[in-house]
Amino acid sequence: MVEREDIPALDVRYVWHPFTQAGTAGPALEIVSGKGAWLHAADGRNILDLISSWWVTLHGHAHPAIAGAVAEQAKRLEHVMFAGFTHAPAARLASRLAKLLPPELTRVFYSDNGSTAVEVALKIAWQYWHNKGETKRKRFLAFSKGYHGDTLGAMSVGSSTGFYTPFDDLVLPVTFLPFPATWEGDNGAPEKEEEALAKIDTVLANESGGEVAAVIIEPLVQGAGGMRMCRPEFLRSLCGRLREAEVLIIFDEVMTGFGRTGSMFACDRAEVAPDIICLAKGLTGGFLPLAVTICSEKIHNAFLGGDFGSAFAHGHSFTANPLGCTAALASLDLFENDSTLERVAAMEDLHRRRMRDLSRLSNVHNTRVMGSIAAFDLEGGSKEYGSSWAQHLHEAFLSRGLLVRPLGNVVYLMPPYCIGEDDLHHAYDEIFEVVSHLQAG
Repeated sequence: MVEREDIPALDVRYVWHPFTQAGTAGPALEIVSGKGAWLHAADGRNILDLISSWWVTLHGHAHPAIAGAVAEQAKRLEHVMFAGFTHAPAARLASRLAKLLPPELTRVFYSDNGSTAVEVALKIAWQYWHNKGETKRKRFLAFSKGYHGDTLGAMSVGSSTGFYTPFDDLVLPVTFLPFPATWEGDNGAPEKEEEALAKIDTVLANESGGEVAAVIIEPLVQGAGGMRMCRPEFLRSLCGRLREAEVLIIFDEVMTGFGRTGSMFACDRAEVAPDIICLAKGLTGGFLPLAVTICSEKIHNAFLGGDFGSAFAHGHSFTANPLGCTAALASLDLFENDSTLERVAAMEDLHRRRMRDLSRLSNVHNTRVMGSIAAFDLEGGSKEYGSSWAQHLHEAFLSRGLLVRPLGNVVYLMPPYCIGEDDLHHAYDEIFEVVSHLQAG
């Protein structure tokens, strides 16, 4: 009889976990399998995944349609370099994405994850102006508390989050703009938007004259910054101003893409098209790392020429991996065949009803809902990401079988679309109990 490996011991000895202070964190919980919205731990616990395992799992864990498609593709072609070669899954996926997105977005560049999708977008925007001879455009605009990933360029446009203090001397020049965050019942939203747009007008008047390459924004919902939401009206007004100033617009839809806001993409819900869009996370339904940066034909054409000097010299070993592309195609099939967006609409309605219940508690503030995303601010704890208070809150939820990972004092839910109505109601009942105890204490 072969003894079972001690996986937690191996983990403690050899693994370095992300966004974790190893000096204070306890042992990582071993997950052995998942099905639907549930994770199954080695110690026998069943855990309801209310954050889609960092926002990637769309249709549920181990979905048989995606698993089967990946297995079949693995028997034919697991990978081939993408410089000078192509394959059916990549070509088909690019075509399907272009047909789903606004008609301006037609050229698909593959990469590996959200950070690299953003990095690619920033480099494309920078080189676009360089290729056109406008070499003074060396500044980016971004939004306060926005988060775009952890590579150098992505850190630069997300440095206002405070995550990257050790790297302050490395980041690119970025001007941060105000983000008019709003919530349910916020009557002051239009006034905040006017104030934000006035400040943006000042920045554009002072800096757009040949200096700004592009602006990047998480449309409608800032994720890691605290699930901060803005109205579509603000996004439309913003993009109108940027068009007049001839500033390229990058939408970071790494989190908001693929139904999270209730529409297939946030740009659909806002009824506005960017010049460049970044997609990752849910692209493969949560099965494999894959990302795309998609731009307009106008931008792509600026890289065409008679020599390599104007080409976009960027790539990754696993660019357009056939397994990842196949998973993405299978995920898109599920959107078409399983009435996925209708499920998201039903989830949004449930979120709104249960958030009204939570808002009766005196320590719950600023409830907000959009699509599959629901969030609220919890009074009495630290706003700092990774604080011991947030960790204790995470453990309190976990003890009740819920995977909820607060962002400082922000508690949010972003479940897989397959979650059952009864399971989601149960989750809200448990959250109500935890928050009620905090209020009483």
